[in-house]
Amino acid sequence: MKGGYFSQKFYSLAMGAMLLSGLAACSGNELPTADLANISEAPVYRIGPLDSLEIFVWRNKDLSGPVTVRPDGRITVPLVEDLYVTGKTPSEVGREIEKELGKYIRDPLVTVVVSGFKGPYSQQIRVLGEALKPRAIPYQADMTLLDVIIEVGGITELADGNRSTLARITEGEMREYRVRVDSLIRDGDISANVAMLPGDVLIIPESFF
Repeated sequence: MKGGYFSQKFYSLAMGAMLLSGLAACSGNELPTADLANISEAPVYRIGPLDSLEIFVWRNKDLSGPVTVRPDGRITVPLVEDLYVTGKTPSEVGREIEKELGKYIRDPLVTVVVSGFKGPYSQQIRVLGEALKPRAIPYQADMTLLDVIIEVGGITELADGNRSTLARITEGEMREYRVRVDSLIRDGDISANVAMLPGDVLIIPESFF
């Protein structure tokens, strides 16, 4: 019960923070699958702290190599110091490095590849409450609720999965929608397998009984 106590406390703190922020909520409503799944284009990946990058400068092997984004969101590569990259796409970072290298070499061509993913907080999905391994998960294209549940190892015996809520920023405000985790993983109800988006927060409460 000790684990359940701390999970419930964590859940309560998370919910309290949302309420104190004055965010709009619709926790009593279940979000239809079609509304979540109708995503015409996957969000573009944006670099975050602790991501691993590979920098390739054409015909300049000495300027190429791996680099890790520091916790402050910056990287340092040969001839370019303290370049802020968090929240930018790999292509945007490549163009900025080209601009800086252009001061030293002629017409540099730079490719940036993300080889290890963490992502900024806005690109992560957070799972709170009665998951076996509550944590933040880097968003991946076409990720669904089932994918998220697998990533956190499933839910605990104390979980009330069908009272779970999905907190999402929609049209500039935070809203909450009911999701049916139990129906999905215990009953195999595929209609409960909704699509996830970057920044989603999944809250799995503890059963009252």
